[in-house]
Formats: sequence, structure tokens, C-alpha cells
Amino acid sequence: MSSSPAAEAPIKKQPRQSVIRSSLVYASLTLVSRLMGFARDLAITYVMGASATIAADAYNTALRFPNLFRRVFAEGAFAAAFVPAYSKALEADGEEKADVLAADAMATLAAATLALTVVADLAMPWLMHLISPGFTGAKYKLAVLLTQICMPYLPAMAIAAHLSGVLNARGRFVVSAVHPTLLNLMMLIFVLPQHDPVMAAKWASAGVIVAGVSQAALLMWGVRKSGAKVDWKLPHLTPEVKQLIWLALPGAIAASATQINIFISGILASFVRGAQTWLTVADRLYQLPLGLVGVAIGVALLPRLSRAVHAKDQAGAQEATDEAVTFALAFTMPAAAALVAMPFYLIDGLYTRGEFTTFDAMNTAQALLWYGLGTPAFVLTRILAPAFFARQDTASPMRFGLISVGVNIAVGATLFLGVPGTTFHGIGVQGIAAGTAIASWLTVVQMVVALHRRKNWTLGARAASRIVRILGATAIMGAALWACEHWRFQVVQPLFAQLSLGVAGHHILGAKEVSVAVVSMLGGVIYFAALFATGAIKPSELKRVLRRGGRDPAEPPLEDTPSGPEIV
Repeated sequence: MSSSPAAEAPIKKQPRQSVIRSSLVYASLTLVSRLMGFARDLAITYVMGASATIAADAYNTALRFPNLFRRVFAEGAFAAAFVPAYSKALEADGEEKADVLAADAMATLAAATLALTVVADLAMPWLMHLISPGFTGAKYKLAVLLTQICMPYLPAMAIAAHLSGVLNARGRFVVSAVHPTLLNLMMLIFVLPQHDPVMAAKWASAGVIVAGVSQAALLMWGVRKSGAKVDWKLPHLTPEVKQLIWLALPGAIAASATQINIFISGILASFVRGAQTWLTVADRLYQLPLGLVGVAIGVALLPRLSRAVHAKDQAGAQEATDEAVTFALAFTMPAAAALVAMPFYLIDGLYTRGEFTTFDAMNTAQALLWYGLGTPAFVLTRILAPAFFARQDTASPMRFGLISVGVNIAVGATLFLGVPGTTFHGIGVQGIAAGTAIASWLTVVQMVVALHRRKNWTLGARAASRIVRILGATAIMGAALWACEHWRFQVVQPLFAQLSLGVAGHHILGAKEVSVAVVSMLGGVIYFAALFATGAIKPSELKRVLRRGGRDPAEPPLEDTPSGPEIV
């Protein structure tokens, strides 16, 4: 595909879809990756365990450090600044100049992350004392080695995230949504043949590098396939790239808040053997609704909200935000209820096997309960943030995030360590999760109050009524799941006692695994029955947003591509 000015070959306009319709498309493309990630985690905990070995904590620490910078810069602030700039260049200057901008930005991002990788690898023996001060002896040495192996994943993933932004700006979504599955696939390939936990951790770290290179290569293929020409070149700080960096700074600070929370949690957890892994496993479960609901709706909401704000359509902005909040809670609350009502049932049924013991499951479940209480807040922060971004306000989310960091550190450390000179000696690792949940709810409160005071958004009466009914349906489902947890060993699990499946002598599937799946599905049936019975969500509305090509009734007919965005 030859490059040409925008005036001669304009970029095809994308259809305007409802927030929920767009979100479901995005979420469905993410689901496969999440499921494979779950399979990866099962394999890792089976071989590496948690408190019984040094391997799992060291490996999770090794992944945490490059992910810290990846989420702040590559997939966070820089991507948020680049995608609008690239989209604007496509419309105003044509494909050739837009692709030059993309190439310059990629070269700068690659050079910066490569330099950071080299410095971090050389300094890792000293940095590990800061990252995980509780690690000593063999665990410390293994964590240093594994982190040094994993660090080159950062530049590879930065390039992949950047190219994913190019594809998304061009309306191509499949490759960018599916490429994370390569990491999960490589991890399974490298880990499953191993039997020794330490060797499994080393091979898994090597698999991370192979996956990073594979992801970058796949995204480059996807970009070429889309018609874009983003060539490799030496970094050059053009005025456009400098502007991108300047725009990315507030977002980087805001994104850093969450990552600093995770970083501080890791420091505290390093003093308890197995705690890094307990928190990582609990994190995986609550990240599922966050990724499939919070991120998906947040991504879909921003364009629609930006159009409404730009057109000074207050009614449209109100409707979009009400719809996003209502549907986000409708799909998040059942997940949160399950995490709170039966945390040990879930963790024991899904993870307790091999090196991951019942003791590990109990401690992970305690953290998961707190994460479950915070899950609605985690999702709402993703939903409400676009209400600020659409009005070009990045300072407020940054301020709220920094306050959240302070609260999380103070509350988490207090609950973890206790208060010196008093009878309160802390609640251990679960206190770290509790601090994160409390800080997230504080962020939601700050966002809601700020939007109300500025008269940008206040929850509408109709949406509030629906949310009350959603909470009622959630309570019914939660009670049913709690009953299943309470009578798990007496009634529920014995129903599946004859079921058993093993592979190569290893237990894979049995009564507890099947019962978790059945109880979860039963909870879903009860929830949606209660949801429709209370009128919180009407079947006709669900059909409308699920209907292919469905759109908001207030918007004009779709143009150019009635079947939806083009995909690679």
C-alpha cells in the first residue's frame, strides 16, 4: 500500500458504536489471552509452589521489575500520548508523515528502554536490596539472576506496545489484542517439562525473553499488513517526539501511583516467605474483571465522551458515563461477590496441587477477600478517569493517584506491621491487600466529588435506581455462593467425588475443580436471573448492545463500514 496525502486517500472513518458494544468486542478479544494466562499461572504454581520453595517468590519479583516500567511508560503514559498524536497526524498530514512520527517515537522509546535495561541489569545486585529487602541468601541470589534475565523483556515489550498503538489508531484490533497470548504460550512450553522449582524458574525467565521478541515481531508483521510503514531508524528527538514526551509526563506520574503501590507492597511482602506469590495469585483473579470490564469499557468510553465534550453535549456526556458506570458494576459486582463469598474455595479448587499447598491457599484467600472488596473500586477508577481525560485534565487523576499512594503505604504498612507500643500487632500479608482496596475506594470518592463539584457528572436518578437493584441481585448471588462455601465438604464436593483426571501421573482434574466450575456457573445463573427479575438490566437492552452493528439510538447511522472496524 503506497503512502499518500490524507487529502488524496483519506483514512476510512470508523463507525460510532455504543460504549457497551465496543467494550464487548474489546473484551472478547482479550478473553483468550486471560484464559491462557490463567493456565500459565496454574502451571507455574504447580511446579514452583509458594512458601515451600524459594523459586516462586524470586520469579515473581523478577517479572515485577520490568513490568513496573512497562506499565508506566510503554503501555501507559507514552501510549496514551502517542495514539491521539498519531491519529491526528493520519487525518491532518497523511499516512507518510504519520508513519515517520511513529518510527521516530519507536526509536526513542526503544533506545530509552534499552538503556534502562542495561543500567538495571548492571545495578541489580544493589537494586534487589531495595526491591525486596527481605530476600537473603539463595533467594536473593536467584532473584538477582532471574531479574537480570527478564529485564530485556522491557524494550521488546515497549516496541510491541508502541506498534499496538499504531494498529489501534488505524482501527485494527485483533493482533494487538491477541499478542499477549504468545507470552502465556511460551511460558507453558518452557515450564511444563520442568520438575525442579529452581530450574523451572530459570527456564520460565528465558521464556519471557523469547516471548517478548516474538510479540514485537508479530506486531511488526501486523503493522506492515495494515499498510503502515514504521521503519527502524536511529533515535532522533524531533519537535514532535519532544511534544509526545512532554504530554506523557503527567500520565507517567499518574500511572506511577498504582505501580508505586505495587512496589511498596512487594517490599513488605518480601519479609514473609511465599507472600510475593500469594499476592501475585490473588492479583491474577481480581485482574480478570478489571481487564475484561474496567479496561474495556474505559477504552470504549473515552472516544465517545471526548466527542460529547468537544461538541458541548452535556446530555450525551452524562448518558455515556451513566451507561458505562451502570454496566461496569453489572458485570463487576458478581465477580467481586464470588471473591468475597468463597475466596478459599476458589484458590484451593484452582491452585492447590503440586508445590502449592493448602497453607498457601489459605493465605492467598485472605488477601483475595480484600482484593474482592476493592474490585468495584479498581474498575470504577478506570471508568471515571476518561471523564477527566476527555476534558484534557490529566492533573486531577495524577493528584488523586498520589494521595492514593500515601494512603496505601500508611494503611498497608500499619495493617501489615501493627502499631508499636499497642496491642495491635497487624494482620500480616492480608493487610497489604486491605491497604490497596481502601486506597482505591478513596480514589473513587475523590473522582466522584470532583466531577460533581465541577458539574461535569453526577450519577443520574435512573442509573442510581439500577445500581441499587444490581446490588440486590449481587446480595442474592453472594448468599448462595457463601452457602456453597459453607457446605462445600458436606454437600457440594461429594456430588463430584467420582470424577478424576490425571496426566502423566499428575492430578489435573477432580471433585474440587469440577465443583468450583459448577458453583461459579450456578452463581452466574442466579445473578442474571435476579438481575432481570429486578429490572436492573432488561433483556432487550442486552440484546441491543450485543447485536452486531448495534449503536446508540441517539447517534446517526453508521458510515463507511457498517459491519464494524477493520481487523488484521
